[in-house]
Amino acid sequence: MAEHDALGETTGEASTAITPEGAEPGADRAHRTPLVQRAYQMLHARISNGEYQPDEKLPGEHELAAAFLVSRPIIREALKRLRDEGLIYSRQGAGSFVKVRVEEARAIGFSPVETIADIQRCYEFRLTIEPDHAYYAALRWNGAALEAIAAALDLMRDATQVHRHREDADYAFHCAIAAATNNHYYISSMQALKDHIAVGMKFHGVSLMGPNAGLVGVFKEHQGIYDAIRERDAGAARDRMRQHLEGSRGRIFEGRTLDLSL
Repeated sequence: MAEHDALGETTGEASTAITPEGAEPGADRAHRTPLVQRAYQMLHARISNGEYQPDEKLPGEHELAAAFLVSRPIIREALKRLRDEGLIYSRQGAGSFVKVRVEEARAIGFSPVETIADIQRCYEFRLTIEPDHAYYAALRWNGAALEAIAAALDLMRDATQVHRHREDADYAFHCAIAAATNNHYYISSMQALKDHIAVGMKFHGVSLMGPNAGLVGVFKEHQGIYDAIRERDAGAARDRMRQHLEGSRGRIFEGRTLDLSL
């Protein structure tokens, strides 16, 4: 796993820095090459954030190879790793499919976002759970979980460098943190909130494109959360997540929240 600087420049050898818990010494290094890592991380992020739904067929090897700018053998190795981890399954002659996990089979739901007040309510709810996501993720992450967080961070870095805000990568980052807690209640809540969070992130992205553009600063907020989680500093991870969400809400509402008592 490569370490990231403030704008995501990588240092170190991506294929050796993180070893998943339980991995055997001398395990197949084909799984750990940088290109396989990259393809695996991007697919893992798309599965985690719900872009590929349970029982949905993944794109074919040719299509994935073209999308990720890698060869088919690289994609084949990344898919093998996902199968080994129980995230996908294969059907003879039909391709690869996302595996249904128990917590996804009993998905919860929330009323849709209908007003600007609902966006504020969503932020209030997120502030009650996501700081703890970061706290427990810092205590419990394994190699694969940290890689999923880093993959989403990489996508945000790339978007920031071309002055774009990617809501899908942002959501994947927060979902990957929830998944790193190894608590299915947390990840189920984030999946149920996907459409609600997307509305808030869309407004937040617009706020970052104004005359006082804040894309770099927001990326640094995410970088700081990742760094605290990677360093297993649970208290700092929780504080940084809270500060990030409060800052995001403040940028949308320009520091003036609604009175929800009326």
